[in-house]
Amino acid sequence: MNTAEMQSLLKRLVKTESPSSDRDAVNRVGAIVVEEARKLGAEIEIVSNKETGDHVIARWMNPHPRPLSRGERGDGILLLCHMDTVFPLGMLEKMPYREADGKIFGPGVLDMKAGIVISFAAIIEAQKAGLARPVTLLCTSDEEIGSHTSREHIERLAKESAMVFVLESALLDGSLKTWRKGGGVFWVKTKGRAAHAGGDHEKGRNTIEEMAHQIIAIQKMTDYSKGTTLNVGTIRGGTVSNVVPEEASVEVDVRILLTEEWGRLESAFSALKPVLDGTSIEVAGGLNRGPMPFDDTMKVTFEKVKSIAAKLGMDVKAGGTGGVSDANFVAALGIPVIDGMGAIGEGYHSEREFIFANSLPERAKLLAALLREW
Repeated sequence: MNTAEMQSLLKRLVKTESPSSDRDAVNRVGAIVVEEARKLGAEIEIVSNKETGDHVIARWMNPHPRPLSRGERGDGILLLCHMDTVFPLGMLEKMPYREADGKIFGPGVLDMKAGIVISFAAIIEAQKAGLARPVTLLCTSDEEIGSHTSREHIERLAKESAMVFVLESALLDGSLKTWRKGGGVFWVKTKGRAAHAGGDHEKGRNTIEEMAHQIIAIQKMTDYSKGTTLNVGTIRGGTVSNVVPEEASVEVDVRILLTEEWGRLESAFSALKPVLDGTSIEVAGGLNRGPMPFDDTMKVTFEKVKSIAAKLGMDVKAGGTGGVSDANFVAALGIPVIDGMGAIGEGYHSEREFIFANSLPERAKLLAALLREW
C-alpha cells in the first residue's frame, strides 16, 4: 500500500463518521475494515453488540498453528485499534476532511483512523517477506467511552500473544508511549431540603452550597508529586432560582500514576462528610483501568523496538501521557505492549485535529519491520 493508497483509505474512513454512541455508524467503519482485511486474506470474526458497534477481529495465521496448553501464551502479535470517535454525526460539515501543507485534517483522523490505515499498510509490507508470526488485528467500537464491551476481548487476545502494539497516535515529537496514567471516575451526590427561596428560605438546606464545600475538598486530593490529579468536570443541581435546591451531583475525573494512590482516594471519598446540618452525601465510582508503568518489562520491550527501528535508520524515543488507552489493560496482565504506534499529529478530540501526512508511510514502515523481526 503506497502513500496515495493509504491516504485514499484514510479519507474513506474519516468521511465515514463513527461516534461511539451510534452503533450503525461505527458498524459502517467496521464494514470497511472487514473489506480491507479480507483483501489481505484474513480470517474474520465479528463480535456483535446490542448497543455499541460490533468489534472486528482479523487473523493472519501461521500455516501450522500450534495448540496452546492452559495458561500458555501464544507467539503471535496483536494490533489494537478502535473505530469509534468522540465526534458527533455531522461534524464533517464543520471540519471536513482536507489535505493542506503536509497535514491531513478531519474528525478522528488522528484518534485513531490513521492507526487502522497504518496497520493494514504494515501487514501488506510484512506479508511480502512472509509473516514470521501469527498476526491479529482487533478493531473495537467503544474505546472512547471506556471499552466496557471490548475489554474482555482485548485481554483474551492479549493473553494469546507474545507482543501487543497499540495504534493510538504517537506523541508530537514521534515518541512512543511507554507509560500512561490510569483513570477512573467518582460520582458524588449531595441532598438537602427544598423550600421556597423567599417565603421559607430558613427551612431549606441548600445542596449546592453543600456541594461547594465538597468540591473544594475533592480538588485538594490532587497530589502532583505523585502524578495524581482530580478534576470536577461536570456539576448539576437545582431547578429554578427561587427554590432552595434539594439535589446536586458532580462527576470527578481521576488520573493516577501510582497504583496505590487509588486506595488512598477510595478512602478519602468514603470519608467525605456533610458540612451543613440536614444534608447528606452519596459516593459511587471506580477505577476503569490501572496505570501502564515504565517498568522492567516495558524497558526491555522498548529497547527491542529501538534496536529494530535503528536498522531502518530511525531513532525512536520513549514518552508517556496522562491519558489512558487499551494499552493499560494489556500492561496490567504483564504482557509486553508498546503504545503510540499510530500517526503523528496534534489536536485530537478537537476541531484542530490533524496528522502529518508523511507519518503514515513512516509509521507503517516501522510497524512492518516489527512484524517481520519480532
